Amino acid sequence: MTGKDVPGLREAASVIPQGTKINVTFLGNEDLPMRVAAAKAVKELGFVPVPHISARRIGSLAQLEEFLGALAEVGATEHVFSVGGDPAEPEGPYPDSLSVIRTGILQKYGVREVSIAGYPEGHPDIPNDVLWQHLEDKSAALSEQGLDAVILTQFSFDTDPVVAWIDQVRSRGIDTQIRIGTPGPAGIKRLLGFARRFGIGANAMIVKKYGFSLTNLMGTAGPDRFVSDLSARLAEDQGSGSVKLHFYTFGGLKATSEWAAEYVTAQS
Repeated sequence: MTGKDVPGLREAASVIPQGTKINVTFLGNEDLPMRVAAAKAVKELGFVPVPHISARRIGSLAQLEEFLGALAEVGATEHVFSVGGDPAEPEGPYPDSLSVIRTGILQKYGVREVSIAGYPEGHPDIPNDVLWQHLEDKSAALSEQGLDAVILTQFSFDTDPVVAWIDQVRSRGIDTQIRIGTPGPAGIKRLLGFARRFGIGANAMIVKKYGFSLTNLMGTAGPDRFVSDLSARLAEDQGSGSVKLHFYTFGGLKATSEWAAEYVTAQS
């Protein structure tokens, strides 16, 4: 959710299981009070806030500490997501999420678990060897600091690169829990727009496998096939370790929550 999504969260709250982790983004067009208010709302409604720390948007150590301090005041620092962020040039001393982790100050404000980014289909602006090196370095840094870690991935329409990437993560000795990014139900045009923005594979064969066609963009698509296929393939892979889902609520919090509840009911 974003800082603007508090009304949507309240609307969806009755459908979301208590204790669910809900990420709060760090957007350039929102300010500290909005981000903190959103994290506070998540907490008050019985969920677990996971505020984002966008490294390249942090202007100084003082600004980072101000943000963490404000989150601590509302009890929203146990879980955070440290991510590089969008700006081409850093606004302060942190060019990437690793540099934030290496400050060593997260624990000072009550952080116990740090989510870090994973990219099963790569990143449009970062070479794969750099992505792998940073994943290993961040995992090592968090372990050295006694912090728990979660790898939270970019979303995908195709289970093939996701399963192959999970195997590579485990082959590198990283046994951290992985949460696979999964698009909640949304309009097909909207999904494709996000896919283009983040460099996600969305050719005709991939999206057909997911459940929609590039020749008919008027409808809505949900992740039924993706989730079922991923579940089946991981059940066959004894070395995949702990793998869960992280929903990107492109179609809204309520629509995603209702889809998840219906899917669970259908599987039981």
